[in-house]
Amino acid sequence: MADTEDDHIYLSLAEEHGDGDARWAFGTGFEDPLHGVETAVPAGVDAARLAADCAALADDALVGAQRLAQWCTRAPELEEEVALANIGLDLLGQARLLYTRAGQADGSGRDEDAFAYFRGADAFRNLRLAELPNGDFAFSVVRLLWLSSWRLALFTRLAHGAPDPVVTAVADKGVKELTYHRQYAADWAVRLGDGTEESHRRMCAALAEAAPYTGELFTGAPVCGVAPADLREEVAGVLRQVCDAAGLELPDARPLPGSGRDGDRTVHLAPLLDELQSVARAHPEGVW
Repeated sequence: MADTEDDHIYLSLAEEHGDGDARWAFGTGFEDPLHGVETAVPAGVDAARLAADCAALADDALVGAQRLAQWCTRAPELEEEVALANIGLDLLGQARLLYTRAGQADGSGRDEDAFAYFRGADAFRNLRLAELPNGDFAFSVVRLLWLSSWRLALFTRLAHGAPDPVVTAVADKGVKELTYHRQYAADWAVRLGDGTEESHRRMCAALAEAAPYTGELFTGAPVCGVAPADLREEVAGVLRQVCDAAGLELPDARPLPGSGRDGDRTVHLAPLLDELQSVARAHPEGVW
């Protein structure tokens, strides 16, 4: 794949968010995003709904981060291990802030650890695409492209006026992170799709495997005031742009019944949570 083609995809995606340096965003932004932000739930905001939305978005991030962590020592190159680990850390940071907000909003006072380590799979409300096994590198690239494109579209809207100021602050910080995540996935999608015959075949298979799980990204109740259906055109446009550059076709697929937001799970989440939660559950009073 020619460098000029890669640069074209990078520039055209980055320009949408006006972030010329977003390519280097991961690992940055160490200021407290909630400094000076009012944490009382605003009047007129349904606190229970806010808590549920924050927990669900945090679940997406936590589960996605754990899947990315599984690439450590397994990624194609050391540089990609570092990049994937940093993307996972960005998502973990978003999860921590959103879990904390959920515990504030629902009045339970639960902290991030209570949400992350001491709930079973039946209590998680993440999108099912996030919990699927990593498969090969092509599938992880496709999944990251879908989820980062969707989350960036959502966070961009939340950063410009969520009904809750804490969510607005978390989203504002997340936009730069997610811009990089999306770009990383897009770059790899083009390289693999327009690479060898084998890499192209694997990308086609990955797109087909992910397709049935993408429908629930655009259905269901509003998330912090944003209707998922309103994100479809933007996200699909990004996927089409990347697929066109990679010489790939974006497949149509019948959406799977149910939704992760309603508690429908695949068989893959429980084992993943066992891996994630084992130490905390074995030592619940441990101090790290």
